[in-house]
Amino acid sequence: MPVTVKEMMEAANAVVERIDAAKAKAMTEQGALLLDIRDANELEQTGRAVRAHHIPRGMLEFRADDALQSHDPELRKDRPIVLYCASGGRAALAGKLLKDMGYQRVYNLGGLTDWVNGGGEIAKS
Repeated sequence: MPVTVKEMMEAANAVVERIDAAKAKAMTEQGALLLDIRDANELEQTGRAVRAHHIPRGMLEFRADDALQSHDPELRKDRPIVLYCASGGRAALAGKLLKDMGYQRVYNLGGLTDWVNGGGEIAKS
């Protein structure tokens, strides 16, 4: 049976905890990976959160699978991952994907504006 975006978002939000910028900052200070999943052109326009690692949403599966040569070593199943995008939708979907792939501690910060509004710094690309 076909699934709608609304249903995918509901499923993602049910399993990926949404956190605020203060918690995201505290987690990254303790070693969590802050992961920006926006497209490269978005980073060029707005910059990224300081200390954020970038993997575009379209490449996440290939970077997250440790059996592939394209695996990104920053992605480890024993490391908490805090995701953000522009508004939080892609971060929720990406978080569910990572959970489906065996990553257990995955969190959705929401969007870059949530980071900024919470006092987070931006690094220009």
